Amino acid sequence: LFLAVCAVGIGGTFQYGYNVSIINAPTQHIHKFLNETWSSRYHKELTPDLLTFLWSVIASVFSLGGLCGALIGGSMAIWLGRKGALLMNNVIAILASILMGISFPTGLFELLIAGRFLIGINSGIGLCVQPLYIGEFAPKHLRGGLAMGTSIFLTGGILTGQVIGLRELLGGEKHWPLLLSSSCVPALAQLLFLPWFPESPRYLLIDRGDELSCAKALKRFHGSSEYRREMEDIQRECFALDGEKPKKPWQLFTDRGVRWQLITVIVMAMGQQLSGINAIYFYATYVFEQAGILAEKIPYVTLGTGVCECLTALSCGLLIDSVGRRSLVIGGYLLMTLWCTVLTFSLTYQELYSWVPYMSMTCVFAFILSFGLGPGGITNTLTAELFVQSSRPAAYMIAGTVSWISFFTVGMLFPFIVNGLKQYCFVVFLLECFFVAAFIFLIIPETKNKSFLEIKKEFHKLNFGRNA
Repeated sequence: LFLAVCAVGIGGTFQYGYNVSIINAPTQHIHKFLNETWSSRYHKELTPDLLTFLWSVIASVFSLGGLCGALIGGSMAIWLGRKGALLMNNVIAILASILMGISFPTGLFELLIAGRFLIGINSGIGLCVQPLYIGEFAPKHLRGGLAMGTSIFLTGGILTGQVIGLRELLGGEKHWPLLLSSSCVPALAQLLFLPWFPESPRYLLIDRGDELSCAKALKRFHGSSEYRREMEDIQRECFALDGEKPKKPWQLFTDRGVRWQLITVIVMAMGQQLSGINAIYFYATYVFEQAGILAEKIPYVTLGTGVCECLTALSCGLLIDSVGRRSLVIGGYLLMTLWCTVLTFSLTYQELYSWVPYMSMTCVFAFILSFGLGPGGITNTLTAELFVQSSRPAAYMIAGTVSWISFFTVGMLFPFIVNGLKQYCFVVFLLECFFVAAFIFLIIPETKNKSFLEIKKEFHKLNFGRNA
C-alpha cells in the first residue's frame, strides 16, 4: 500500500506542487528571454505593459490548463481506469517538458506558453485521478492516512521545486530551460513504477464487473488473509448500486441523493483556495524583509515555508485516522482565523516595536502549519469519501473545476485586493475561514472508519429531510 501511494504520488500531485513552485525562480531570466526574443524578431523593444502581459499569460495559463485537466480527468478515469489514466497523463507531462525545454534554443516563447498549458492539464488530471485511485484501493481503517499521500506529495513537490530552483542548482540564468523541463523526471519515474501495481479493485468489480481481477488486486493491496472483508464491502456497494452507470457531472446537480455532499465539496474546494494561503505567500517576502533578513537570503528562509507544509502534511497523515477528519479540518480553519487576526494587527503596527516583525514572521509559519494540518490535506480525502462509486469521478471533476476556477480568480483579483486593502485583506480571509469552519461543524459528519455506504446513509436525512 505504501509503495503504491508513492508510485501514484510521484507523477500525480507531486507534479502540481513542483510546477507551481519552479516558475518563481527564473522570473527575471524569462523576462530577459522575452525581451531578447521580441527584439530579434520585430527589431524593437518590448514595452513594459506587453512584457507584464506575456509574463502573466505564462504564469496563469497553467491554471487554465489545470481547469481543462479537471474537466477531462474523471472521464479518463472511467474510460481508461484509474491506473490507465495516470499512465496516459505522463505522456502529456513529457510533451510539456520537451516544449518548455526547447523554447529557449529555438527562440519561441510560444512554446513556453504551450508547455505551461500542457503541464497544467497534467496537474489537473493528477489532482483529480490520484485521490480517486488511492481512496478506492485503501482499506477503510487506513483510508485517511493513505489518502494524505495526495497532500504529502503535493507539498513535497513544492519543497523540491523551491530547492531545485535555487540559483546554485537550476535557478541560474543558464539552466532555467532545464529547470522547467525537469518535470519529465517524475513522469518517467511513474511510467517505470506504476505498471507494477494493480488497477483499483472497486473500479474492476463495480465498473467492469471483473470479480476475479478485483480479488487479485485486493490480495496484492491488502494481503491474502485480510482482503475478504474489503471484498464483501465492495460487493455490498455493487449490489446497492444495482448496475448503475458512472454519472456525468451535470447529473449530480439534479440528483437529490447527493445534494449536500455536492454542496460540501464545492464549499471546501472554494474554501481551500480562498482561505488566504496565497496572500500569506505573497506577504512572506515583505514580512521577512521587515524582520531584517537580507534580500538574497530570503529564498533560503522561504524554504522554511515548504518544510512547514511537508511536516504538517505528514502530521495530518499520522493523525487523520485516530483524531478524525472533522476535528482536524475545523481546528485548521479556526487556527487560520486566529492567525489572520494576529497578522492583521502585527502588520498594522509593524513599525512601532522591534519585536512586531518577528511576530508577523511567526504568524506566517503558524498559518501555513494550520492550513496543512486540516484544509490542505483533508479536502481531497473527503471528496473520495462522501460519494459512492457511480458518483465519485463526476464529483472529482466538479471539485477540481471549482478549485481551479477559484485558483485562477484569486490569481487575477488578489493584486487588486492587496492594493486596495493592504494588510486588512486578511480580514476578508479570516471571515471566510470562520464561515467554512462553521459550515463543516453544522453539516459534515465524521467519516472515520466508515464504509462509503455508511457515509451515504449519514447524509440521507440531510438530503431527504428528517422523516426520510
